[in-house]
Amino acid sequence: MTARTKKAASHQARTAKAVASVEPVRRGPSRIAGYFDAEGLIVIDRVADRFGVSKAQLADTMGVSPETFHRAARAKAPKTQGRATEMIEIVARVSDWAGGEKQALAWYRAEPLPAFGGRTAESLVKDGKAAAVRDWLDHVATGGFA
Repeated sequence: MTARTKKAASHQARTAKAVASVEPVRRGPSRIAGYFDAEGLIVIDRVADRFGVSKAQLADTMGVSPETFHRAARAKAPKTQGRATEMIEIVARVSDWAGGEKQALAWYRAEPLPAFGGRTAESLVKDGKAAAVRDWLDHVATGGFA
């Protein structure tokens, strides 16, 4: 074996080892599964930690009072859980396009959507229009015009 083939074989082995050690990208429901506890409720601390925001910032993003997260009963309330689920589903859908979850959250909060008169996904979800945002994302994902 020549020095050149040894070097190539060594490079291939390192590349294969690096590829094998990379955690596969989670897509779809498995991507958001980490936010839920054993009871199927979203754990607000996990969401805040994963997005790198405070609970107060998360509450503002979700459109709920910051005090909502101070009591477990309020954090587990259907309205809070529903709003959190809608936000997480949308952020998870765009995270591949945006370059990661934190970037997707920034998109969710700040990017004006032309199809909705320049409103952000955040403002639409706060107004109860999460289904419209999901439908629009499906439309764009299938090649539709943004």
